[in-house]
Amino acid sequence: MPDPAMHPLPLHLGAGSDLRASLEQLGTQAGASGFVLGVVGDLSQAAFQCPGQAEPTLLQGHLEIITLQGTVAPQGVHLHLSLSDGECQVWGGHLEHGSLVLRGADLLVGFLPTAAAQEPAAAAASPAQPRVEIAVLSGCPFSARALRMLRTLGIPHRVQLADDAHVRQQVAERSGSGSMPQVFIDGQPIGGYDALADLHGRGALDHLR
Repeated sequence: MPDPAMHPLPLHLGAGSDLRASLEQLGTQAGASGFVLGVVGDLSQAAFQCPGQAEPTLLQGHLEIITLQGTVAPQGVHLHLSLSDGECQVWGGHLEHGSLVLRGADLLVGFLPTAAAQEPAAAAASPAQPRVEIAVLSGCPFSARALRMLRTLGIPHRVQLADDAHVRQQVAERSGSGSMPQVFIDGQPIGGYDALADLHGRGALDHLR
């Protein structure tokens, strides 16, 4: 049962929604930290990082969500997913972008008391947006590496999923490049994973933490 000190917030995701990106958006809009308290639903595609593997695992089919546990915050999310495939084989790992809802998913997120008087729709009352934005492509190893670097460094960032061709075109027009990922700092394009890694190596990302 949710802690009465928490502000429980239901979230319904329709078909095609990206599970991780939707929760990241919720955390940004709420401007507070919380936890996933429960979930029911299914996925058409699941992307998750298995322990000891260099790249995320990608499954497709009718996949039933068993559990989703972890934290949601304006700075990002840290979530662990377990699911069952059509053979009742259970899979699980660190939730990545590209986990897409099949028919629907209903979640309950409990935000800590600082969010009690603040609904996600009140975006104007939210803290300033992160200075770092990153456009990523599902299943792209360099997108996954760039996201992992930002999370490891503790740099707040906003994620834009660019699986849709129209969105990719918009990102390309803004960045001047059609490759993925594309990183923006204070609205200015800096390039992809290699450029981000170079800045990190020179200590040029430290002020963004």
